[in-house]
Amino acid sequence: MRLTVEHRTNYRYEMPARHVVQSLKLTPAQFDGQKILNWSITAEGCVIGSEFTDGNGDVISTLTAGGPVDAIEIVVRGEVETTDTAGVLRGHKERAFPGVFLRTTPMTKSSAAIRKLADKVAKKTKDVPLLDRAHALAGAISDAIEYAPGSTHVHTTAADALADGKGVCQDHAHVLISTARHLGIPARYVSGYLFADQDGTPHEASHAWAELYLPDFGWVGFDPANRCCPTDYYIRLGAGLDGQVATPIRGVHTGGANENLDVTVIIAQSQQ
Repeated sequence: MRLTVEHRTNYRYEMPARHVVQSLKLTPAQFDGQKILNWSITAEGCVIGSEFTDGNGDVISTLTAGGPVDAIEIVVRGEVETTDTAGVLRGHKERAFPGVFLRTTPMTKSSAAIRKLADKVAKKTKDVPLLDRAHALAGAISDAIEYAPGSTHVHTTAADALADGKGVCQDHAHVLISTARHLGIPARYVSGYLFADQDGTPHEASHAWAELYLPDFGWVGFDPANRCCPTDYYIRLGAGLDGQVATPIRGVHTGGANENLDVTVIIAQSQQ
C-alpha cells in the first residue's frame, strides 16, 4: 500500500523564546515492510541537520532556532510504500541488544495489578509458544483498558491507566510493555502513524503500539488498542523504552513562556 503523510506541529510562545533546540524522530527507517519513496522535514526560519541513526535504528535530526522565536511550524511530508509482514519487524538495522528493553521507566513501572494481570496470563499460557503468550497478553490488556480518547494525558503511567480501566493507544502500549517486562520479555514503545482501523474506518492520526522481542521471530508488533498486529496500514517512525523516549519531537527552549502546541496529521492512500 502507498500512503502519504502530512504532519504539522505548531509551537507558539506567549513570550518569544531566545533559543530552541529539538530532537526530531520524524524520519521512518526502511525495512522489509516499509520503503520510503520520498520524505521531507521543513521548518521556516529554523536549521534542521546533524542527522544520524541511533542504536535502535531510528533516524534522528536536530532542529535549532535562534530567537526571538514567536512560533515554529514543523512540516513533515512524504510517501511510504508499506507491506503487511504480520507485525514482524524484518530487515530493520539496529545495534541495540534486546535485553536493553527489559529496563523499566517511570512510565512503565509495574504495579500489583499489572503483575497480577501478567502472572494470570502466564499461568494460562505456560504450555504454549511464546508468540501465543504475547498475543494473550495483548488481548488481556485490550479487555482490561477501554479505549476512551481524552481520558488520559501524556504523563499517565501504565499503572494509572490499568487502575482507571480506560485510556488511549499510548496507555495500551505502556501496559503491554510493563506486563511483558515483568515476564522477562524485552518490550519497547513504537510511535508512528495509522491510516485506518482494522475494519477500514478512517483514523488518520498519529498512533502508538508496542514491540516484543521473541527469539524465534525477532521484534514483533502488537497493537492492543486495535486488537491486532501492525499491518500495511501502519507507518513506523521509531521506538524507545517508553512514550516519552520514543516521541517524535523532544526539545528545550530558553526564554519564552506558556508554550502552546497544536498537531495535525493527515494520512491518505496514494492515488498513484
